[in-house]
Amino acid sequence: MSRGRFITLEGGEGAGKSTVMAVIAATLAERGIAFELTREPGGTPLAEAIRALALDPRWSGVMQAETELLLVFAARAQHVRERVAPALAAGRWVVSDRYTDASYAYQGGGRGQPAERIAALEQWAAPLTPDLTLLLDVPVEQGLARAFSRGERDRMEREQAEFHERVQVAYHARAAADPARFRIVDARQPQAQVAAAVRTELLRWIDAA
Repeated sequence: MSRGRFITLEGGEGAGKSTVMAVIAATLAERGIAFELTREPGGTPLAEAIRALALDPRWSGVMQAETELLLVFAARAQHVRERVAPALAAGRWVVSDRYTDASYAYQGGGRGQPAERIAALEQWAAPLTPDLTLLLDVPVEQGLARAFSRGERDRMEREQAEFHERVQVAYHARAAADPARFRIVDARQPQAQVAAAVRTELLRWIDAA
């Protein structure tokens, strides 16, 4: 049995990842591809418990950047070993809402954690590299407005716009450094147009494999 393929979805707050996940799922199903949808932090019961701790707004202004980084990678280590790696080994494709690129963006760009520190954790705790990463690109102000419209905000969503600007810059740097893996999707557009763009990029990538 051939190894499954690993697709990740990245972007700042309010980029519309949930909608795009549904589009990816429908496209893979049309092609008869067995797949799993998951998310980070989270994806397993233990990792979801760590997610709840990491994103709890009660710890805004209290949780240290190093603590946040380690919590995210603790959840990721569990997720990779319990769910992602076994699914790929069994031939299923995995689609994850965020993965290690998010740490370079949020904990690196946003919090100022050194890239070499993140890379060391990545090599140890999460050695799987995605085959394809779709980066949903939306202006920070527009994305935050969307996120705020959903109601109660988590600890990340409560950060100042300057934090999210740094996150976006870091995402762009990741995409520029690995253009073979990344596909940037303009998420400023209406949902239907974003969905069509994602479907086009995904089918083009599948057919080129």
